[in-house]
Amino acid sequence: MLVRLRHGLASGELDPLLALCRDLGYSARFLDEGRRLLELSGCGDRTHRTRLEDHPGVVEVVDVGDSHELHARGEERPDTIVHIGGAAFGGGHASIAAGPCSVEDYDRLLELARGVQDCGISILRGGAYKPRTSPYSFQGLGIVGLEMLAAVRAETGIAIVTEVLDPRDVERVAQVADWIQIGTRSATNFPLLTEVGRAGKPVLLKRGFGATVREFQLSAEYVLDTGNEQVVLCERGVRSYDNTTRNLLDVGAVAHLVNATHLPVIVDPSHAAGRADLVLPLARAGLAAGADGLIVEIHDDPAIAKSDGQQAISLQQLRELTHDAQKVLALDGRTLSIESGPSTRQTSSVQEPIQ
Repeated sequence: MLVRLRHGLASGELDPLLALCRDLGYSARFLDEGRRLLELSGCGDRTHRTRLEDHPGVVEVVDVGDSHELHARGEERPDTIVHIGGAAFGGGHASIAAGPCSVEDYDRLLELARGVQDCGISILRGGAYKPRTSPYSFQGLGIVGLEMLAAVRAETGIAIVTEVLDPRDVERVAQVADWIQIGTRSATNFPLLTEVGRAGKPVLLKRGFGATVREFQLSAEYVLDTGNEQVVLCERGVRSYDNTTRNLLDVGAVAHLVNATHLPVIVDPSHAAGRADLVLPLARAGLAAGADGLIVEIHDDPAIAKSDGQQAISLQQLRELTHDAQKVLALDGRTLSIESGPSTRQTSSVQEPIQ
């Protein structure tokens, strides 16, 4: 392991750091005259990197050596492939999830689900619980929204991805969701990350809008540390000084994460753009950077949407996006999971009430 130290460390600061290295089982030697680059030799552990990064004398861990964290690709680590319904993410497979920002009423949700399936897409997104900046904005329908999602799933057979905000709601959401979403505002809610990991369902983890890539990876580590490896990372844009787009889509982070981690990485162009006219080009850019799929917002009448109508695309645009995605993915030999038509499978003839 290679560790870069802060300039001008006094012996009173350096000696405790070297003692920590010995306690972790390493032998240490400096590689430069300025004593700023420290080489550690020994058997690594995934907890060691963070232990060293937490030390005030350490600037960064340059090379982790053998102490790879759970999200890291490591040597000969194959891609993790996450399956949700008929969709697959990772290992050369890409998929799309689409649906309204929030669940509004059953009939509209059902029609949108059928429209999504007509596009060959097998995952419906829809928020029953909505984290909003203002407490006076529409907060979602809660349990009623979950019941609508469950009913649509039973009627159409489509898989469901929906967000959970509170550790107390994880069990309830897991009854409905095939894929549990941790949104950008919850990416550092560590008790929630742990509870969702323990639910045993695939997890969609969105990057915090102010998070570094490293912080994003460590959020994933909380889920992985529960033993749940079914994690999909989602780049959804970070906060920027420019208001041309709602957020700044970090395609460089996408390209980096594809190489740095074995986990699937997808892009949310809707929240990055904040504008429907930019969703398709940003989606293409994300896939070209190596993303394993997309999650997009759609609506049949954006003008009356209760949240984020300005960034929702139409079903026709979703068809165009699906067509474009197949072409972009084919450039490097990847495939898009597409179903030939809407599913007619009934998962349940009678809906059990959500507890």
